Amino acid sequence: MSIIFENENIKIETESSEIPWLKIFTQHPYKEMSEVPKEIKLEIYNLLDIIEKKMLAYYKADKINIASFGNYVPHVHWHIMARFKEDSYFPEPMWGIKQRTSNLTLPSFETFCTQLKGVLDG
Repeated sequence: MSIIFENENIKIETESSEIPWLKIFTQHPYKEMSEVPKEIKLEIYNLLDIIEKKMLAYYKADKINIASFGNYVPHVHWHIMARFKEDSYFPEPMWGIKQRTSNLTLPSFETFCTQLKGVLDG
């Protein structure tokens, strides 16, 4: 995992996976989304929108999964995952039962992160 974007409210980290997977965390360890100040909620939703659109355009994903569970990590965070019919778990969630051995060939995740960082820093 590495941080690709950070400001006083938010940080965006990569998740090691066969699929493109990012996580947005609040800097303050809010336990529930209802505790997050309105302006930070708006920032999160804006980032989710930007990331989803960039993943769709760059990867031509079959679906983007956006999830917020926080059962193991009781700190507000969101998962954004580009999903493909050929990935190992599709249509299951990435936490589900593996469906197949996948041999996905995707464009560079590092390049995607660099391009996204340029948009977010700009």
